[in-house]
Amino acid sequence: MLIDDLIGCGALRFGDFTLTSGAKSRYYVDIKRASSIPAILKRITEGFTDLGVEADKVAGVELGAVPLIVAYSLHKGIPFIIIRKGEREHGTKKRIEGEILPGERVLLLEDVVTSGGSVIKAVDELESAGAKVVRIASVVDREEGGTEKVGAKAQFTALVRAKDLLEEAGRRGY
Repeated sequence: MLIDDLIGCGALRFGDFTLTSGAKSRYYVDIKRASSIPAILKRITEGFTDLGVEADKVAGVELGAVPLIVAYSLHKGIPFIIIRKGEREHGTKKRIEGEILPGERVLLLEDVVTSGGSVIKAVDELESAGAKVVRIASVVDREEGGTEKVGAKAQFTALVRAKDLLEEAGRRGY
């Protein structure tokens, strides 16, 4: 079970954290830590695959979603797209890495959704490039307002809800 994996590998941490959104939190879910373990990355990929999304490409925002989209790309045999968080100052200065053809269906993957800000920006970038985001999926939904915002852009699914993750950690005495 993915919740067991996240707790077991130490991806769920307690303390004082500042999230990407700027919000303060007493816990942090480090999907980068979890996705660096092949068995857990495989389980995450299987979870996304089980959603049954028909897409031409898979996309994600650097850095947390990169291993997720690469694993999914390899598993499904479809190309991936990396969306940069900010403007690139050198080279091609592109914000999107990978080719998008007009009308292509894209599955957007994310590690953790909190406020939904980075996901919404990613959807806007993809749509500006001509793509149609058919589904957004994350490993964890922190259930802190992002669910509704992201769901307004495209159908949204999370493999794990924060409530369930925290309840299981509590049962285990964390």
